[in-house]
Amino acid sequence: MNLKRLVESWKYPTILLLGIGVSNLGAWVYLIALNLLIFEITGSPLAVAVLYILIPLATMLTNLWCGSIVDRLNKRNLMIFLDVFRAICLFLVPWLLDTSLLLLYIIVFFMNMATSIFSPTSMVYITKLIPPDQRKRFNSLISLIDSGAFLLGPALAGVLFIIGSPELGIIINAVALFLSGLITLLMPDLEKQSKVINNGEKLSLQLIKNDFQIVLNFSRKKSYIMLVYFLFSSVLVMTAAVDSLEAAFAKDVLGLSDSDYGFLVSIAGAGILGGALINVLFVKKMAISLMIGLGSIFVSVGYIIYAFSNIFTIVALGFFILAFFIAFANTGFLTFYQSNIPEDVMGRIGSIYGFVEATLIIITTCLIALFAQIVSIQFAVITGALVMLLISIILFAFNLKPSESKYYQPTILEKQEYY
Repeated sequence: MNLKRLVESWKYPTILLLGIGVSNLGAWVYLIALNLLIFEITGSPLAVAVLYILIPLATMLTNLWCGSIVDRLNKRNLMIFLDVFRAICLFLVPWLLDTSLLLLYIIVFFMNMATSIFSPTSMVYITKLIPPDQRKRFNSLISLIDSGAFLLGPALAGVLFIIGSPELGIIINAVALFLSGLITLLMPDLEKQSKVINNGEKLSLQLIKNDFQIVLNFSRKKSYIMLVYFLFSSVLVMTAAVDSLEAAFAKDVLGLSDSDYGFLVSIAGAGILGGALINVLFVKKMAISLMIGLGSIFVSVGYIIYAFSNIFTIVALGFFILAFFIAFANTGFLTFYQSNIPEDVMGRIGSIYGFVEATLIIITTCLIALFAQIVSIQFAVITGALVMLLISIILFAFNLKPSESKYYQPTILEKQEYY
C-alpha cells in the first residue's frame, strides 16, 4: 500500500521532470548549433556575442510586466502555449539563416522573451503541484537533470552534427519543445476552478503599477525573505560576471590549449554531476539553511581557488569544488523560495526581481570586463571572487539567525492581500 501511494504521489512530478529533461537537452543542442551557424555565416565573434546580449535584454524588457500575466492566467495552458510558440520560432530559424540576419535576431529575441515568461510560470506551477514535504527531493532531481543536460547536451549536439548538421540540431530542438508541450498536456489543470484566472483584468500600465506596489508591499512586510532572495541572487550575479572571463582567464593567464580548456570544462561537468547525485541521495538529511549558506560559501571558495591559481591542477580543483556545490545551493534556495513566496503573487515577485537580477548581471559583467581591460584578467577574476565570498558569508550569517528558523520549514502558505 505504501509503495502504491508513493508511486501515485510521484506520478505527475515524474512526468513534469521528463518534460524538463527533454526541454533542457534540446536547449543545449540549440545553443551550440545556433552559435556555430551564426559564426559560419558571418565569421564574426561579435555576431555570436549579440545572441548572448539578447538573453538579458529580453529578460529586462519582459520581466517588468510578465508577472502580471503569469499570476492571472492558467499556468499549465500558458506553459503549453509558450513551448509551442518557441518550437514554431525554432522551425523558422534554418530558413532565416540565408535571408536576413536581423530577422533571425528578432525571432531569437522573441524566443528569449517566451523563455523569460516560461520561467516564472513553471515555478508557480511546480510550487502548486509539489507538496511542501516533497519539494526538496523534487528540486534536487531538477538539479540532477540540469547537470545531466550540461554533460549530455553538448555530446548529443556533437553526434547530431556528425550525422547531420547544425540545422538538424535546431529542428530536433523544435521537436523537443513540441514534445515538452505534449508532455505538459498530460499534467493536471490545477487552476481549472480558480477564481483568480480569467477575472477580466486587461494588461495596462495602471495594472503593472498596482502589481509593482504589491511586490513592494510584500518586500517590506517580509523583509527577511526578500533579503535572503536578494543576497542569493547577488551571488548568482557574481558567478555570471566571473564566468564571462573564464575562457580569457584559461587562455591568457593559464596559457591553456583548446583541448586543455575542454578538459577543464569536463572536470566542472563531473563536479556538477557528482554534487547533484550526492544532493539527491542525502537531500532529506540536510537543512535548507545550510544548503543555501554553506553551498554558496563553497561555490565562492571554488572560485577563489580558481582565481588565485596559475597551475592547471589547482584551477581544476577550484572548478570541481564550485561545480560540486552549485546543486546544494540551488536546491536549498528553490525550496526556500517555494516555501515562503505565496503562490498568488509568485509570478509578479519572481519576474520583477528577475528584472533586477538581469540588470545587475549586465552592469557587473561590464564592470568586471572593464577591470580586466584596465588592470588584468586575473585581478578582475580575483576581485569578483572576493566580492562573491563576502556576499556568501553575509548570506550564511542571515541563514543561521535562530529567530528566522521558521522560514526554513516546509509550510503551506495562506493567501494574503498585499495591497
